[in-house]
Amino acid sequence: MARDSFVICINNEGNPASLILGKVYRRLPDAGAEKHNMIRVIDEETSERDGYLYPASMFVSIELPEVAERALSTAMGT
Repeated sequence: MARDSFVICINNEGNPASLILGKVYRRLPDAGAEKHNMIRVIDEETSERDGYLYPASMFVSIELPEVAERALSTAMGT
């Protein structure tokens, strides 16, 4: 099973209802977005399948221990 990718929000300027500073978000794969320095995340207002595009500079990628990743995946319903 491929490991999930997670990021932490470090800037929610202009999106305070959709993003919470310091919160861990699941990053969804989107090669097209990455070419434009954007990332797709499941925010406070989007569904698991769709996610939403944000500037990559609003997040920092993190590596989680496997046990933490499993716990987050379970909590997020995936």
